[in-house]
Amino acid sequence: MRKKKNTPFAKSKSAKRFAKNAKSRQRRGSRPSDRQSEKPSAATVRLEGIFSGTERGFGFVTADKEYNLSDDIFIPARLCGGALTGDRVAIEVKKRDLKPKADDKFHAEGEVIEILERGITTFCGTLIIDAHLLGRSFSPYRVIPDNPRYAFEAEIDEIGDIPLGNKVEVKLLDYGSGKRPPKGEILRDLGRALSLGANYESVLLANGIRTEFPLQALRCAEEAAKEEITEKGRLDLRDMAIFTIDGADAKDLDDAISLEVKKDGYTLGVHIADVSHYVRYGTPTDKEAYARGTSVYFIDKVVPMLPECLSSGVCSLNAGTDKYTLSALIDLDKCGEIVGCRVENAIIRSKVRGVYSEVNDLFANKSKSKFYKKYKPVYKTITAMYPLFKILEGRAKARGVLELESAEARFILGEDGMPIDIVKRERGDAERMIEQFMLTANEAVARYMCANELPCVFRTHEPPSEEKLTAYRNFVQNAGLSTLPLRQKKLSTAAFAPILREAAEAGMENVLSRVTLRAQMKAKYSENRDDHFGLGLEYYCHFTSPIRRYPDLSVHRILKYAMENGADAAKKRYTKFAADSAAASSENELKAMTAERDIEDLYKVIFMEKEVGKEFDAVVSSVTSFGLFCELENTCEGLIPIEVLGEGFRYREETQTLGRGKLQYKLGQPLRVRITEANVLRRRIYMELAEEF
Repeated sequence: MRKKKNTPFAKSKSAKRFAKNAKSRQRRGSRPSDRQSEKPSAATVRLEGIFSGTERGFGFVTADKEYNLSDDIFIPARLCGGALTGDRVAIEVKKRDLKPKADDKFHAEGEVIEILERGITTFCGTLIIDAHLLGRSFSPYRVIPDNPRYAFEAEIDEIGDIPLGNKVEVKLLDYGSGKRPPKGEILRDLGRALSLGANYESVLLANGIRTEFPLQALRCAEEAAKEEITEKGRLDLRDMAIFTIDGADAKDLDDAISLEVKKDGYTLGVHIADVSHYVRYGTPTDKEAYARGTSVYFIDKVVPMLPECLSSGVCSLNAGTDKYTLSALIDLDKCGEIVGCRVENAIIRSKVRGVYSEVNDLFANKSKSKFYKKYKPVYKTITAMYPLFKILEGRAKARGVLELESAEARFILGEDGMPIDIVKRERGDAERMIEQFMLTANEAVARYMCANELPCVFRTHEPPSEEKLTAYRNFVQNAGLSTLPLRQKKLSTAAFAPILREAAEAGMENVLSRVTLRAQMKAKYSENRDDHFGLGLEYYCHFTSPIRRYPDLSVHRILKYAMENGADAAKKRYTKFAADSAAASSENELKAMTAERDIEDLYKVIFMEKEVGKEFDAVVSSVTSFGLFCELENTCEGLIPIEVLGEGFRYREETQTLGRGKLQYKLGQPLRVRITEANVLRRRIYMELAEEF
């Protein structure tokens, strides 16, 4: 058995912080309910749903849709019954608590009475030794999960040669009892807990990101990539002024554009890599792409959906080479309205590999741009595209399209791969033009598929729920702004525009932008057509990125089959596939987004480690019952815990403020803060006030 003197991590601040209150967390995380076999009384009701824990031990249950509840059910720590985040559970709730109160909400509290299905079998965490357990009859080794919502520490019998303080992957052997914690075995040693590599690997594993392609999938992809390209059966567009515009470091170029100006409008060509030609339905490559669902983009690497021989090889629309595309040729009138669309199996040869920064310079300096010579073969087309872009952008603004994304971070890395600076990513006209053209293609193809009664994987976005809308109205009203635009029988995207304009005049634009964004629902994929609220569109699907998104590949596959075999045959073959693809794609998108956010948070914490003790100007970006989140100019966000602010502070949800008497902290409020900790293990930055407010 290892001695404490040989394991310096056991004496470190990180180990002490992790081991603090270990016994209480174990009790909260593994205490079984002693009422599992009892039936609910007449005054209670049994519900089922998914449990989500918190680092403080209590949790919430999201009840199944059939119960039609508008809010999650609170589960006190003492009543969690050993449930872990992700578990499917049965709970008991008092019937009277399910009835809405005066504030139109119910405040239900429940108890876990049965664990129906476990949500996790493995997790990643840091290996420590609990010195209080040395010399006992059971192992003193514990693994503290990276995910703070897993409120337990797993007991480990054998650690081999793995040093304490390393990050490890653990398989749960059992889930514990009231007398002992969950028990697991170490599957992999990921390296030192504070290292970038170990944390990267932990994020990938925790989110189920597949990084290695099965041999069969690779061989299948390589065989498909060897196919000779021919114009047979294809619309030959190789003489057209077609080109790509992407970021300078992009490798998978899956969209190219062209434009024909007519007397009565335009024909916009959006030419998308014909991935479905190389990734046939049901092949090993297709099955792996379905399982991944999307490429995952991290700071310094990409985990692709498709093998490299396809993603940056035969499918990528590299300049000067013949490539297969599925081309949407979209007819627009002079006002930018879609009047027709046809989809063709085509072959193209991109004339220029465009770069956003270069095209922005071209827009600014025209023929005097230092990049003019490179773009001369397509300069006339680019010049004609700009007015159409402005027309489409104007239409989007008229619909009230929500442009609410918070500032995107751009990381500058040193030779060792570590972040040396973080700045806000800037977007110019070239980026916005491509975005408008891709949105137009996605809308046009969705309309085309509906007109031809084809199955489709639609991209839908519901309007805010009544609960979110009520909270938003309350905030707007308390801010002294008019809620009149929200009083519509059917809420439209445009309703938010006058409120945001009024907020801008009052100097509250950034605050209202944040609150408006949080009031929105999450977009998802669906086999059923529904509105996309955020874009203000009735018809929308994803068509333009099949190299990196499976729903786009699904749409291509259905389109191509219908073009060859007719709509009826496509409906028979792909109706169920569209539903399955939509569900899987939504789930995989969420995993990818979580992983990308976790890695971004990791890099921000690593960057801010050297800033501990320094002061910065910040704004309050979020107000919670447990503290203030504050954002710096470089987009890094940190938490000022409520206990650091002092005693007596109360959170008001309707105004999203944290206050004590006349002292109130609110969204958008400027503060001077001091960095107190950059916790790599928790991927969180902690702050305190540098000046009294």
